[in-house]
Amino acid sequence: MRYPEELIEEIRLRNDIVDVVGSYVRIQKKGSSYFGLCPFHSEKSPSFSVSPTKQMYYCFGCGAGGNVISFVMNYENYSFKEAVEHLAERAGIKLPEIEYTSEQKEKENKRVQLLNANREAAKYFYYLLRNKPGEAGLKYLKGRALTDETIDKFGLGFANITSDDLVKYLRSKGFKDDIIREAGLASYDEKHGMQDKFWNRVMYPIQDQNHRVIGFGGRVMSDAKPKYLNSPETMIFDKSRNLYGLNFARTSRKNHFILCEGYMDVIAMHQAGFTEAVASLGTAFTSGQASLLHRYTDAVYLAYDSDGAGVSAALRAIGILRDAGMTAKVINMRPHKDPDEFIKNLGVEAFQERIDQAENSFFFEVRILEGNFNLKDPDEKTRFIKEIAAKLVTFPDEITRENYLSAISDKYSINPESLKKQVAVLASKSLGDYVLSYRPKSGIQKKDAGEPAKKIQSFLLTWLCEEPKIYGLIKPYITIDDFTDDVYRKVAERLFSDLEKGQVNPGAIVDLFDEDEEKATVAKIFNTELVEITENNEKEKALHDLVLNVKRNSFDALNEKPDKDASDAMKIFNGKKALEQLKNIQFHIE
Repeated sequence: MRYPEELIEEIRLRNDIVDVVGSYVRIQKKGSSYFGLCPFHSEKSPSFSVSPTKQMYYCFGCGAGGNVISFVMNYENYSFKEAVEHLAERAGIKLPEIEYTSEQKEKENKRVQLLNANREAAKYFYYLLRNKPGEAGLKYLKGRALTDETIDKFGLGFANITSDDLVKYLRSKGFKDDIIREAGLASYDEKHGMQDKFWNRVMYPIQDQNHRVIGFGGRVMSDAKPKYLNSPETMIFDKSRNLYGLNFARTSRKNHFILCEGYMDVIAMHQAGFTEAVASLGTAFTSGQASLLHRYTDAVYLAYDSDGAGVSAALRAIGILRDAGMTAKVINMRPHKDPDEFIKNLGVEAFQERIDQAENSFFFEVRILEGNFNLKDPDEKTRFIKEIAAKLVTFPDEITRENYLSAISDKYSINPESLKKQVAVLASKSLGDYVLSYRPKSGIQKKDAGEPAKKIQSFLLTWLCEEPKIYGLIKPYITIDDFTDDVYRKVAERLFSDLEKGQVNPGAIVDLFDEDEEKATVAKIFNTELVEITENNEKEKALHDLVLNVKRNSFDALNEKPDKDASDAMKIFNGKKALEQLKNIQFHIE
């Protein structure tokens, strides 16, 4: 259940976007807007703008945009509800209780209890590490060259050598046995009763993006197996959709993440200043984790172990990242096994050099593949080339595929035309009716015909926002149907409705959309740069030409529509008539 729209609007209005963004990002006033470095991508020149009049933000560099609610959602990685609650508290607005069904209430109560149980367990483990029972654990962590600051930052702890220590503690705090079990902190059998899940282990609390403890990883202090033990999956802990260290890495403001294999790799890298490091949670990297990373970046560097298992894991992760629309590079760890060992032996600067020299993931894949063939043997080289072609087929973008095809042809002395043909053959087999036909390059490719129309529509919508008085002039000629894109049409519909009421509220229009991409599109629409015109007669001509072009694009789109019906025919007739009228109309701006 969402809060009422009127309440959301009050919360938005009571949280000035300049004040809120300014509490996270250093911004300075330039003209009518504020500018600063974008918090959502790495940049050296400020391209991030905040408009107090529109109550919107927009980055001209990466395209991120929206209103104060979407800013908090993206910066803090909050859900819509969490962002609204955060801003309500900031503005001193008391929110009404959301009514849950009995089933929803029971589920929410259990979720809260599980989080509370994990938080208490983390506090207890934290205490034990810093007292006599945790001496062995603290000695181990100090032996791994971790500082007190790092140990505290990650909330590291220790599970006592006794097998029911935590159970007794949690019971004393009022937690029921079923909650302790469901939190993955204990198990039950008839012979021993309730037994701790973790004992005699260094404990690594696993936190979600918002620093809530959702599970644990534990390293044993003896020769027992397994060396690392992780919490089981619970209502609050899904291994495939969380990453260790993401709660810190998401605010690193780097333009990439570094993906490692283990807890200690992440901790050692953060201590060394590489605060963009994260790791999967005792399982192979998953598509869910790739989607989680994609919220923050398009680029991932792999810092997996340099042994055979690490190479296999890297190859698997590359495919998952590519399917998620992300690029990957591979950091060379040799002569050391992992980032922790590398940094201890060669230092921070040497590791930074390895990041700077990281290998393109496609070249890494082909290099590993090369080891399976004797390229001096013609038959084996043919098989090698066919394997490369099979990899090239997986690139959906033609330009990207062409670039890689050219580069790999140069590297391995392969005839590019032959490789193109092989790619086309494999594509036709794997994609059925969708055949990637081989043909030589020809002329200029046709651009997306919809983009110029969107640009013109953006000009008109921005102008209406900044000078609402022109709405009365264009109203007889422009309708909602003249906006040819769904998002633009929805924006125009709300803006026209607001203008009819004598108000302009672009910040509120953002909340009509659920997807981040759509919110950013709305922000982009209202941040179209208009040429400054001071003379009314020049404004009138510019407005006339703009309205005429919006109408003409709308008419052309309808005229080119396949399978037109009687209604479309009538719209075409009326559109043609309107175009003729517009040619002879003169607008008068006072």
